[in-house]
Amino acid sequence: MLNLINDFRPDSDSATPLYLQLSNKLAAAIHGGIWQPDEALPSERTLSEQLNISRVTARKAIDMLCERGLLIRKQGSGTFITPKLEQPLSRLTNFSEELRQRGFVPGSQWIMRETGIATSEEIISLGLSLNTVVSRLKRLRTADNVVMAIESSTIPTHYLPNPKLITDSLYDFLDTRGNAPKRALQHIRAVNATAEQAKLAGIKAGAAMLFITRVGYHANGSAIELTHSYCRSDYYDFVAELFR
Repeated sequence: MLNLINDFRPDSDSATPLYLQLSNKLAAAIHGGIWQPDEALPSERTLSEQLNISRVTARKAIDMLCERGLLIRKQGSGTFITPKLEQPLSRLTNFSEELRQRGFVPGSQWIMRETGIATSEEIISLGLSLNTVVSRLKRLRTADNVVMAIESSTIPTHYLPNPKLITDSLYDFLDTRGNAPKRALQHIRAVNATAEQAKLAGIKAGAAMLFITRVGYHANGSAIELTHSYCRSDYYDFVAELFR
């Protein structure tokens, strides 16, 4: 590891500030898989001693990477590589199962589970009649107790009569009743976190998030799920495999 750290030594003759050089070198190493998710980064003291730089320089470089979402500080433990969730765009996935397959522990922090009359957006998106009653779920989706996304879902009560029956995976629950979506359409765009979203997700107001709108369809062609997800861009990678 000591030889590896020496590769990050900034060039004192360069016009680029030392902390920025170090930050860029560490970022390249993280993207290159030198460290694994949740693995500890060498401490500021180790970096400063091995690279012959000040601790202030090491701290500024690490602070930059924390702001970019590549690193996360854990009080009393050190600085760690931020875990990433790679989610394929080519297939409909179960959030909880995706996390388990990647070694994370999925979880939910419930904000709302209730029923009500469908709104105009829900009526249009799900092809509902006026005054249709729907179940609504809003929760924080977590991985190893870290908030990954803010998720709101609407399902007609025909498929989900009591939203409080959902304790973990919505798709697993629907699947046991033969109602899990078989296909879905997703729209993804970048947004800036509102003050409320930032507080819920533990990020700064105005930070970049990925806003995903998904409509899931039953095997019979009926739209049964409308979900809005605000995902932390520092924790999410969406992967698409393309062919020619």
